[in-house]
Order: sequence, then C-alpha cells, then structure tokens
Amino acid sequence: MLQLRSNETLDHGDRGWLKARHHFIVSADGNPANGPLGALVVWNDDEIAPGTGFGRHSHADMEIVTYVRQGVTHEDSVGNVGRTAAGDVQVMSAGSGISHSEHNRDEAPLKLFQIWLRPRQRGGAPRWDTRKFPKADRAGHLIELASGDPKTTETLTMRADARVLGATLLAGTTLTHAPSAHLRHTYLAPAQGAILVNGQRVAVGDGLAALDEPELTITAMEDAESILVDAA
Repeated sequence: MLQLRSNETLDHGDRGWLKARHHFIVSADGNPANGPLGALVVWNDDEIAPGTGFGRHSHADMEIVTYVRQGVTHEDSVGNVGRTAAGDVQVMSAGSGISHSEHNRDEAPLKLFQIWLRPRQRGGAPRWDTRKFPKADRAGHLIELASGDPKTTETLTMRADARVLGATLLAGTTLTHAPSAHLRHTYLAPAQGAILVNGQRVAVGDGLAALDEPELTITAMEDAESILVDAA
C-alpha cells in the first residue's frame, strides 16, 4: 500500500528563522492522516535562516538522524562539537537524556531532513556521531547511511530497528528496492528533483509512505536525490 503525502497535506510551521514541513503529525491539531510508521515517528523538512538555529534543548529515548542538504553545527552536553556538511549525516542516540544545540553558521539558509525513530530499548548512554557520504558513491543505487544493525561498520549506527538509505539518480534512470522482511514500513522523500515510485510521482516537498510493499521501483523524472527509511 502506498500513501502520497504531498506538500499540500503536510503540516507547516513558520517561526521566521525556521520554516518547517512536517511529514508526520507533530501536534493534536495536525493532519491525522500523516501518522507514524512503526518506529518512524518524525520526518521534518527544515529550513533555518543564517545565523540562527535551535538553542540548547533536551531529548531522551529517541534516535535522531539528520540528513544535511545544506551545513549545520552541533554541540551537546556530552562534549561533542562538529559541523556536518551537505550530503552528510549525523546520528544522535538520546538514550537516558542529552541536551544539544544545532545552528546555521553559514551565510545561506540551512536545509535538512530531521528523522526521529523510537529506540529498541529505553535508556542507555547518549552518543553522537557524523560521517561523510559523497554523493558520487550513491550514484545510481541506494547506499546505507545509518543502520540499526549493531554489527555494522560501514555506516552510522543507531539503536532503532530501521535503516536509512540514500541515492542519486540521473534523469531517466531506475533502481529497485526490496525492504527487509522485518522492516515493513518505508518512507521516502526527494531532497532534490522528482521521481516515480511504483508509478506514483513524488517531488521535492512531498513524501511517500509504503506498507508491506515487496518492491519499490524508483525512476528519476529529472536528476534527483532521495532519502529512504525502512523501519520495523
């Protein structure tokens, strides 16, 4: 089953310094059709104005994956400070509790996807990590950016039954994706361009939810970049 979550159906927020589209309902008065997909509970498409950002705030018992479309600076209560550039990924396991801030130190607007997943277990020591993923390495195919498999060494690790993948496609090219049997829920959103997913058009600003789809065929209608999450 496929559900297109078009830009028009998403909840929007505008604080001046922050413009956000919420692919998943985040408040009681939001669109009830855009509910969680298993462990996947938040997917925000944020644009942060230059010289601004999220001040120090706290989280617990949540896996937070940030896909940067355009630089972000991170600082947290366990001593991590880092800058994640466009195309790169950071993962924060909030665990028993962590406070952090995220700021746009550049002169251009910062654009990012922020993805929240419920962890397998509550608690645990908080942690943060980031990794570069050159877009050339994912040309024409999906590569894993973050994984809930604790044995993984090639990607960022998280404590959720899920994985995050990314791909870039030239116009007219196609790839197929078969979710793992235990990861029944899939959500996909273009970071650039427009694609067809099993015949359904999905453009920047839209998202597509899939439940129990044995295979997804993704075709680029124009040069495109997409992020996909499989979750239990």
